[in-house]
Amino acid sequence: MIKILHLSDIHLGSGFAHGRINPATGLNTRFEDFVSTLARCIDRAIAEPVDLVLFGGDAFPDATPPPVVQEAFAGQFRRLVDAEIPTVLLVGNHDQHSQGAGGASLCIYRTLGVPGFVVGDRLQRHDIETRNGPIQVITLPWLTRSTLLTRPETEGMSLVEVNQLLIDRLRIAMEGEIRRLNPEIPTVLLAHLMTETARFGAERFLAVGKGFTVPMGLLTRPCFDYVALGHVHRHQILSENPFVVYPGSIERVDFSEESEEKGFVLVEVEPGKTRLEFCPLPVRPFCTLRVDVSEADDPQAALLKAIAHEPIQDTVVRLIYQIRSEQMDQIDSAALHQVLESAHTYTIHAELVSQLARPRLPELGTGTCITPMDALKAYLDNAPQLQDIAQEMQDAAQALLRLETQTSLADLEREEQGRVKQAIVEAETSQLRLL
Repeated sequence: MIKILHLSDIHLGSGFAHGRINPATGLNTRFEDFVSTLARCIDRAIAEPVDLVLFGGDAFPDATPPPVVQEAFAGQFRRLVDAEIPTVLLVGNHDQHSQGAGGASLCIYRTLGVPGFVVGDRLQRHDIETRNGPIQVITLPWLTRSTLLTRPETEGMSLVEVNQLLIDRLRIAMEGEIRRLNPEIPTVLLAHLMTETARFGAERFLAVGKGFTVPMGLLTRPCFDYVALGHVHRHQILSENPFVVYPGSIERVDFSEESEEKGFVLVEVEPGKTRLEFCPLPVRPFCTLRVDVSEADDPQAALLKAIAHEPIQDTVVRLIYQIRSEQMDQIDSAALHQVLESAHTYTIHAELVSQLARPRLPELGTGTCITPMDALKAYLDNAPQLQDIAQEMQDAAQALLRLETQTSLADLEREEQGRVKQAIVEAETSQLRLL
């Protein structure tokens, strides 16, 4: 049995806008948060101890991090070298120069020949010897269309055809690595990609290169004992046979990840048997306070009351309040800043509400015409609890409407054929009568 610590999407050096300068160190406090959280992951790897650490990609926000960020990353992973724990560093989209052209920021570890470090910047099988025996790791870094295809090959092809060609190329390349596997040794696929069933987090806004969606059928192969993924910041288990897992990012990058639990995964692997545990990390909380004071007689008191009800100590806070223009003079900004001082950092956003144009759902009545898709979109725009699945709902509705349209056209075609046949019969009958 081989014990693995699987983490991903460190993004060391992100989120500076949500921090402040620590006067004792001169560093951004959010940078210190990220380093501390990474240190907790390494602490756990050494304390267990694990036999192998798998990093699923996106070490930094871009491929050229400042020296202080590179040093902090290297300092933490050097502890694994000292503990003699083998480590695989996978190249993610943020680690690549120019979306895949010109190498990657993590390749320096291979160039320096760091003991026990494997850099996965290409589709390749790696045989790794651990304290508890050998393991096979197939690395699949972030792939772009230009990685697998040339421009002449795709000239004149539709996007659907290009994507299918990409998947076919990837399937052939993976098959070549799979055929070289030893079935007696545990096998892990370590990949940085987007699957067709995963749910996005902040990575939809952070992506710097356009990749493509990989179907689950390529990942859920019986030859894999565990599929360790990176790229999606929300922890999720996509399959249990074999386990296909995104551990998620280790820290919150922005407010889009406010409600997401952050952590890493501990995995125990042996041929035909895998167990795993998600290990949450105590990361700094984010909190959005949305307050509508446009109907309040005393908007200042309403704001102070709403803030008092939230535990904001050492929290990254975003206060958003709706207010009418004639109420602005009743807001004491200094008092708001004073009550928010206990937060780690905070921002205040005032949104003016017009009395003449309040957001509302379209009124459906006599003389009103609205398409089904417009009605669904209007509903979803006013249902924040459904935002995570809004696009999926709209896609499903479009598919249903296309099916209904096709069915209706088929019905019309049958009716038209019936009318033509009837007209022919009537014409023949009239001709017989004349004879």
